[in-house]
Amino acid sequence: MLNKLFGTKIGMSQVFSDDRKVIPVTVVNVGEWFVTQVKTKENDGYCALQLGALRKKYKRHSFSANWLKNKSKFFEHINEVAIDEEGVNSYSVGQMLTLEDFNFADNDVIDVAGTSRGLGFQGVIKRWGFAGGPGGHGSTFHRSPGSIGNMCSEGNVIKGKKLPGQCGCKSVTVKNLKVVGQGQGYLFVKGAVPGKKNSLLSISRQV
Repeated sequence: MLNKLFGTKIGMSQVFSDDRKVIPVTVVNVGEWFVTQVKTKENDGYCALQLGALRKKYKRHSFSANWLKNKSKFFEHINEVAIDEEGVNSYSVGQMLTLEDFNFADNDVIDVAGTSRGLGFQGVIKRWGFAGGPGGHGSTFHRSPGSIGNMCSEGNVIKGKKLPGQCGCKSVTVKNLKVVGQGQGYLFVKGAVPGKKNSLLSISRQV
């Protein structure tokens, strides 16, 4: 059994609980990964599965051994998942993984990692949540960061000072999310996860 899998974010939706309450969920597609290589301790020094997600134009094709000769052409994403020595023999090259291989159950607690949406160059108010200055016409301090100097060291700017710059596009992990449903290769995760639509996500089961 694998404790980690990869998927692509489809988007957000909602489901209803047994007591008819609305639960916001993120739909993640985890059912289109092929085993492209089985790494063993004897050959590679560690045990892992190399998984590949096909590009869109090849998704309707059956697995072919020729794909392994040029993986970057046929697979959009290639990642590795660690596995114990006992479970290595349970998988073979070309096998398509399903939700049964991960054995997720409702209310399982998971951690989801991904790359947050890139927002480009932003000021300190949007990037760091600064309050800003007065909004009146006479004010000369609206959305600027204000003084950034220091009383000592000849007014040098302290390293790590929060200033305008690239916002987003960082690796973010959201912990303690719950699985509320699954089926047909899709996983329903309660709440929001990082990233935009069709972005790659890493899902880990808490042990």
